[in-house]
Amino acid sequence: MDELSARSGADGGTAVVSLLGAADLAFARGDTSAAVDLAARGADRARRAGLHGFLPDAHTVLALSALRQGDMSVSAQFADQLRDYALLGRTAHGPSQCAWAAAQLLEVRGGPASAAQLIAGIATDDRLLLELLTSQPTAAAWLVRATRKLGDEVLARRVVAGAGALAVRNPGLCSVGAAAGHAAGLLDGDPDGVLAAAAAHQDPWAAASAAEDAGKFLAARPAERQRAVEAFESAADGYAGAGAPWDARRVASRLRALGVRRGRHPQYAGRSGPDAGTLTNTEAAVAELVSQGFTNSQVGERLFISGHTVAFHLKKIFRKMDVASRVELTRAWSRVPGASREGARAS
Repeated sequence: MDELSARSGADGGTAVVSLLGAADLAFARGDTSAAVDLAARGADRARRAGLHGFLPDAHTVLALSALRQGDMSVSAQFADQLRDYALLGRTAHGPSQCAWAAAQLLEVRGGPASAAQLIAGIATDDRLLLELLTSQPTAAAWLVRATRKLGDEVLARRVVAGAGALAVRNPGLCSVGAAAGHAAGLLDGDPDGVLAAAAAHQDPWAAASAAEDAGKFLAARPAERQRAVEAFESAADGYAGAGAPWDARRVASRLRALGVRRGRHPQYAGRSGPDAGTLTNTEAAVAELVSQGFTNSQVGERLFISGHTVAFHLKKIFRKMDVASRVELTRAWSRVPGASREGARAS
């Protein structure tokens, strides 16, 4: 990739592919900041070269990076766009990845039911499922969790069977085997199988995800409390190292439920600038979600804090931004510069 990028006189297509390939690699190794920068540059080059078929690839990386960083405003901007890419056939480079990314964003915004059409569309289409599990092996575990939340065990088993068959056909690909083990362990409720997958995952975020899933199983068993704590600690450290503060905060809340408090929490991404006054990162995250119309309870669910804590932060936000209502906050927040503009620039 470095050699390709260094070539002088590379044509538009070569330059775009180079940037987007580098963005994928950065995302896979947990460097979300670099992934966002490379994907945005790739999208800009694609637009200038008239290569609009590459935009969905760039937007998928931008959207998933925003989701991991906890930047809800950017995630919301991309949800409908990626869904349209997938459903209207606007991409020739992995419609399943666009559908999967959109499903994750929609689930965060409105729960599993809001993404049910996309989830079922992927899980019931042999070609789309194979395409997704080949390009994004970690999607297997997410699909199992999502289908079970929807109460569809048949679809969950279909995903596990597809991931297992892919692993059997490709015994030398560690990521595929780890993903199949992770999905199977989720379906069977087997914490040891999921922990084995965590150790086998090469993607640091995927390893953290598996450790979190194992921790949830273990936490349901009183005799396994210490192992649950260890699994959650591993997950929190892994998420933090993979540039995923939103996920790390969720695991920190799970540890609190077990009576364990970590030190400093990873910070959310979000907007910043003089118009935001002296908001902390958590206050900025609350302001973003409130400006999108979420209730205190819904904001708390997404930030893993109580509704009372949201109300406490909101009072401080009103004072710092000199506003008196949610409506005024929404107007003021729309004028705050920051990370969400990157999403608009790349669209």
